[in-house]
Amino acid sequence: MGIDADELAGIVDLFGALTPGELEQAIEELAFKRGQEVDAEAVTAAIEDAVAAYALVRYEDGKSLLAPGPVAFPTLPANAEDLPHILDIPTRDVDREAAGRAVAERLRTDAARAVDAGDEGTIHRLLDVTYDVEVWSGAVAVDDVRDRLDDALDAE
Repeated sequence: MGIDADELAGIVDLFGALTPGELEQAIEELAFKRGQEVDAEAVTAAIEDAVAAYALVRYEDGKSLLAPGPVAFPTLPANAEDLPHILDIPTRDVDREAAGRAVAERLRTDAARAVDAGDEGTIHRLLDVTYDVEVWSGAVAVDDVRDRLDDALDAE
């Protein structure tokens, strides 16, 4: 079953936040409802790709949780609206401060790698993410990251 990053964010958004295992369980249930097979490796890869793209954010709140990230446009895949009624998964409030800190830390690390590697494409993409983070979370400032990325582009 193919699922994109915004659909993953949409499923997570139904519950507020999910553990990776709960998200996998939700995808399996959705595939069952559709009469489709699930490739566990493909699902894991899709989740990791969504995290890498900042569509999902992984943060710690007593356990590893996923929440919709700063670049996500959460979209419900077909038949997903019933998942909260089918699955025995609690609805959670997202700890915006913890999620914001996790995004900022990852963004700083990713930006440092991109600048060190001179990867202009990634620098541009991460620069866009800094603006998304600004809108997504009022709890975290990434101006320093944006400045570093801008400086790297100006030096080119």
